[in-house]
Amino acid sequence: MAVRSLVTVLAALLAVTAASATARATTEPKAPADFVALRSVDPTIIQEIRYFTPHNFVGERIDGYRQPLCILTRPAAEALHQAQQRLLGQGYTLKVYDCYRPQRSVDHFVRWAKDLEDQAMKAEFYPNVDKTRLFEDGYIAEKSGHSRGSTMDLTIVKLPALPTRPYIPGEPLVPCFAPQGERFPDNSVDMGTGYDCFDTLSHTLDPRIQGQQRANRLLLKDTLEGLGFVNLAEEWWHFTYKPELYPDTYFDFPVSTKSLIQSH
Repeated sequence: MAVRSLVTVLAALLAVTAASATARATTEPKAPADFVALRSVDPTIIQEIRYFTPHNFVGERIDGYRQPLCILTRPAAEALHQAQQRLLGQGYTLKVYDCYRPQRSVDHFVRWAKDLEDQAMKAEFYPNVDKTRLFEDGYIAEKSGHSRGSTMDLTIVKLPALPTRPYIPGEPLVPCFAPQGERFPDNSVDMGTGYDCFDTLSHTLDPRIQGQQRANRLLLKDTLEGLGFVNLAEEWWHFTYKPELYPDTYFDFPVSTKSLIQSH
């Protein structure tokens, strides 16, 4: 009987250990209370979250993007709402491509960048850049400001906003810096390149970008900078709201409404 009891106790302990291990494996980090879904602050801003789709430089949905959702710190979201109000009055709307980005997503980018054999999306996103130089040239890094929650990638769309057609995996790719009528269609105004174009033409004030393309970039830049946003000079679409709530913290909760449900 003693042996049988011991076996029963050991089995119970193993079951508890296995259950706790499973619980640990399925428990995801949550967002702090001062993170919000952008649509709860401004539902009029268009959301086209590219990393939830295969239409990005990796060519597949990125780890951590459970839903096509823009999550930001509340001050950044509220400032973006102010920018939207200014642009709506001029016949435009904002469109976000990416907002908060988990660290696991950045890790996915890093793994992809180190796999020199995978060049499936090169023809669109980095035609003129050797993949061996993505880290050295600053296109890929081990950390991203997006993971701190106050950085976003966005553009401007002329109203009324027409839909952007879905990307079909395997379709012919066109360089992201091709003329607007040739590159992948986007309902954005013409910014001179597509989003996430790994090329110096994406530098916000590149002197080769002139005319209406330059005016469009400056409309976005001037509108946002007037409200406390700072542009990354190498990417016309990349802005950070300052001061950041979390200037030194890189979060890893998934992009999902569940991440915003606070535990009690």
